[in-house]
Amino acid sequence: MSPRGYITRRAGRTSVRKRLALGGAVAAVTVGALLVVQNSFAATIPSRAKATAASCPAVQIFVTRASTEAPGTGIIGSLATAVTRGSTQKIAVEATDYPALLNPYQPSVAAGTRALTEQLTDEVAACPGTKIVMMGYSQGAHVIGDVLAGTGRAAGFTRFAAVSTAISDHVAAVVLMGDPRFVPGKSFNAGTSRTKGRFARGEDASLDAFAARTQSFCDTGDTFCASGASIAVHLGYTRKYNAVASKFVLSRIGG
Repeated sequence: MSPRGYITRRAGRTSVRKRLALGGAVAAVTVGALLVVQNSFAATIPSRAKATAASCPAVQIFVTRASTEAPGTGIIGSLATAVTRGSTQKIAVEATDYPALLNPYQPSVAAGTRALTEQLTDEVAACPGTKIVMMGYSQGAHVIGDVLAGTGRAAGFTRFAAVSTAISDHVAAVVLMGDPRFVPGKSFNAGTSRTKGRFARGEDASLDAFAARTQSFCDTGDTFCASGASIAVHLGYTRKYNAVASKFVLSRIGG
């Protein structure tokens, strides 16, 4: 095992902030306007803006955090850490820079969809041979799904078309946890819920084309992905499912 990974991302913050993501060893440090997301065991490699064929990672993980979490990788960053530690490949991890606001929610999702679409498009252009992994928690999962499958006719949300297959074909694995757009009965569902999320996807924004590449974790009672009443369930996915999700991602990227 030869773990490594990190990457940098601009953030609209001017204070110095240090934080440890829940459940993992992923630190986010903001110095001036530069947000550095770095695994404690990882070596630094050049940013994507300066990427060359030699500096491109074998695997790029995009992590999109949940509502109200501080800038960085958030709770689901622990899954990115687990994958990086378990892989023998050169892996870079980058957080999506977006508001992650619970209120107002819809504009935050729109901002995240724009930001992640740009991340994904830029990565494919700079490093076409890189395998891409996308991981999102709660609102972050919502954003990832809207980037890949489009928004569809979702009332109250800014309409977005799905990213082109020329871009999404580079995505090797997708992990969604607590997705408010959860739809029961899908082959890629990995939790216990049999009820729809608060903003369940319609057939006009289906993730079925990504079924083999996706695992979506939603458990019964979750306030957001199962339209239930339990915040505790909503916050429990990384503790309960990281081992399963990490194994899935490693199988998709080739170890």
